Amino acid sequence: MRHPLRIGALLLGVTLGSLALGASGAPLSAQAQAEAPPKGKGPSAWHPEALKAIDRLKSPFCPGFMLEVCPSPQAAALRDSLEMLAEDGVKADSIVEWMLARHGEEWRALPPARGRSLIAWLVPPIAAVAGVALVIVVLRRLRRPSEPPSDEISADGSARLDAALRELETEEEPLF
Repeated sequence: MRHPLRIGALLLGVTLGSLALGASGAPLSAQAQAEAPPKGKGPSAWHPEALKAIDRLKSPFCPGFMLEVCPSPQAAALRDSLEMLAEDGVKADSIVEWMLARHGEEWRALPPARGRSLIAWLVPPIAAVAGVALVIVVLRRLRRPSEPPSDEISADGSARLDAALRELETEEEPLF
């Protein structure tokens, strides 16, 4: 037989618990509504100019990571700042320059396509084309049939060969 006091205490605990959850649920839902992002915005709806800028930057907070994948809170704040600039109508190039002015040129993921940095854009494709051309030339030379060696020996070569054979025969004779 169950104890009536235990059952009463259990019912009282369940009742008080459900009242506490119901009372605390209203402020939580109101707070959640106040913090909801604007319609059409959220983590999957970024401004296109912000995305262009973020794609061209490395993270100053996670060495070796691009800004778009850096998990640090500072990087998230920087991404949000770039998003706000884009929403204000700032173009991607200006956003990139704004970020680099505050954090340094070393966080640029892609070199600018002007001045001395233009070399970084031109050398790799030129080297790739030159490498392909070199491979083609080498393969064509390897496929060519080589000329068979001639069977004729010149007079000078014949004399040298006879001298070498005589020397070999004298070395092979027993001395005893």
